[in-house]
Amino acid sequence: MTSTFLADKRSGPGTDLPPPESVRVRGRGRRRVVHWLTAVSFQLPALVLFIGMVLLPMLFALYAAFFRWGGFGMPSDYVGTDNFTDLFDNPVFLGDLWRCLLLVVLSLALQLPFALAMAVLLNQRLRGRAVYRMLFFAPYVLSEAITGVLFSMVFAPDDGLADHVLGAVGLDGLGGLWFADPSYVMATLFLVMTWKYFGFHMMLYLAGLQSIPRELTEAALIDGASAWQRFRNVTLPLLAPTLRISVFLSVIGAIQLFDLVWVITQGGPDHHSETMAVTMFQYGFKRYQIGYASAITVVMFGICLVFALAYQRFVLRRDLEGATTTMRGDGK
Repeated sequence: MTSTFLADKRSGPGTDLPPPESVRVRGRGRRRVVHWLTAVSFQLPALVLFIGMVLLPMLFALYAAFFRWGGFGMPSDYVGTDNFTDLFDNPVFLGDLWRCLLLVVLSLALQLPFALAMAVLLNQRLRGRAVYRMLFFAPYVLSEAITGVLFSMVFAPDDGLADHVLGAVGLDGLGGLWFADPSYVMATLFLVMTWKYFGFHMMLYLAGLQSIPRELTEAALIDGASAWQRFRNVTLPLLAPTLRISVFLSVIGAIQLFDLVWVITQGGPDHHSETMAVTMFQYGFKRYQIGYASAITVVMFGICLVFALAYQRFVLRRDLEGATTTMRGDGK
């Protein structure tokens, strides 16, 4: 009886003896459950929104692509892969693919180098460079609808600002039907796209340039490197991760381009400015061929997915591996 009393006293409150192992195990298990429930409670709203607003619509679009469906009721007229075969027999859609490739090439060859040149220029010690940065970035802040309406008036035939400016400098012959001529519509659209989006890429490059240690360029200058050699051998390699992200965003944006084209030309004249997204809208919301439009969305998603996976595998791999190594190194 005395030993039982002493044992109870040693394990009771007010003693310095640790609790039994079973109590500690139950405490750890209870804390794990609480942490798990807390994590789930924070992630559940985002997960519900992702499933309801992204995953389920994607799966339903894939399902509807195998039906001839007008958008009313549930799809019932199963046609298999006919929508996809008709899609790749459609000269309009094949033209969409060609125009998408053209926009990608022009963006990579002209828009991004122009943005990089402006970023390098505005990274120098210039008077009023903050004002220039704001002016060049301002078009990106405007909505695509406002931009489309604005340039529809700027390039209006005969009465537009562009024709008046060309006439004032004696270049009347260069003006004309900017958006109505099949020969010039894509070039004019690309000009508008460059005005709208180059400021975004310029700011990305500026952020990358400002993260480069100044000591490296100063060391190259002391070694006698010219401005071009410093840019090619020091600045450009250190800016490469930013360039790769910019290229990725530019390509994905060109594939998904819709609102700017729709506001300005609606795909005209005679489909010469249509993109895949505009064609999808035409068939889905103008002709009520939802099954056919769903097939276009599936192809668009497939192109974006294949490009994103290949780009991550072969281009962004070094950046991702470097970030993972850095995080692991910080955790040690």
